[in-house]
Amino acid sequence: QVHLVESGGGLVQAGGSLRLSCAASGRAVSRYTMGWFRQAPGKDREFVAAIVWNGKGDETSYTRSVKGRFTLARDNADNTVYLQMNSLKPEDTALYYCAADSLSWGPGITDPIHYGYWGRGTQVTVSS
Repeated sequence: QVHLVESGGGLVQAGGSLRLSCAASGRAVSRYTMGWFRQAPGKDREFVAAIVWNGKGDETSYTRSVKGRFTLARDNADNTVYLQMNSLKPEDTALYYCAADSLSWGPGITDPIHYGYWGRGTQVTVSS
């Protein structure tokens, strides 16, 4: 069983930065695929980023709208993943969720249905 707790959300002006954390407990997640998803009011949950262990190291994947602005990294010593979000835009406003599962690199990492472990989310609000 993996328990995930997100933190770091808040209210920021457009152009600002936030760093979200996802702390895992229950088991080490260094070899798990860790994903971030977000859900705005009235919209479906959408993929933001994922980090995948490929046997030799981590690979990352980002949705097009955040490439170049968001960076996902894993700290195995802390059993935590961090999502650094820069140049935030009002359209980034959403509830951000962390997810985990034993997934291999592939299109499935962008689909929330493949993740079995979820946190409760942290709110990010970007004002214009």
